[in-house]
Amino acid sequence: MAISSDHHSLAFTFGILGNIISVLVYLSPLPTFYRIHRNKSTESFQSLPYLVALFSSMLWLYYAFLKKDAFLLITINSFGCIIEMIYIAMYIAYASRKTRKSTVKLLVAMNMGLFSLILLVAHFLVGDSHRIQVLGWVCVAISMCVFAAPLSIVAQVIRTRSVEFMPFTLSFFLTLSAIMWFAYGLFNKDICVALPNIVGFILGLLQMLLYAMYRKAKKVIEDKKLPEQLKNIVILGALGVSEVYPVEIPPFFEADKGHEDAKEQEEQVEEPVKNEKNMEPSGDQGLPRNERAA
Repeated sequence: MAISSDHHSLAFTFGILGNIISVLVYLSPLPTFYRIHRNKSTESFQSLPYLVALFSSMLWLYYAFLKKDAFLLITINSFGCIIEMIYIAMYIAYASRKTRKSTVKLLVAMNMGLFSLILLVAHFLVGDSHRIQVLGWVCVAISMCVFAAPLSIVAQVIRTRSVEFMPFTLSFFLTLSAIMWFAYGLFNKDICVALPNIVGFILGLLQMLLYAMYRKAKKVIEDKKLPEQLKNIVILGALGVSEVYPVEIPPFFEADKGHEDAKEQEEQVEEPVKNEKNMEPSGDQGLPRNERAA
């Protein structure tokens, strides 16, 4: 009994710490949306990370309602659902007509359609004894899928030897959040909460290790322009916490491009001048024959 009580108190402590850290991470996109509000435009930002974060929070909230003694999961994912809906509403308000339509379509398809389908399947096709387990593994699968997003920034850091677009603070807090929720799942004997946070902890350590390796390294200048899809770097946590960092084309790309354009213009100007010089007669050719002889 004493051991069980100790485990419960430790789970509660780690759950409280996990709630506090996760709230801070949920609030990390505020500068992004302040920029969107200030510019009255979504620019190159994408709505997908916030839709996925909302979808993940909805699934974990549903999972927490089915379980017993999961109040701390209910609190953080309720906050997540509210804040993500605010983000999505702001995004739709300032998006272009085409982007707004695609965002609304994705919202209806994923956050309403797919979530409703999972809810109906869980209630009518899965027995009561297996419902929580099946839904828990669905949440684990979704969490594993969203962990693919930070791998793009990891690859970019290795390729460019630059940590410019991998903020250490966010990586640190996501790693800390993974530790707290892993401990919460461990002491609550909930493998569905603990398992995805093992992956989150490993990826967080990897990001901090890369930061330590490349924070003073000389940046490698790439010859090719960054692909359009790398303009937004998405970082998602195990419980749906997300942030998007705009990766704009670095100045050296624009400088190189401008230098090349100026060089081409100079060459185009020089070519007619050379042709004109070739067409002009030399000093002797413009004189009569007798004057040349003299």
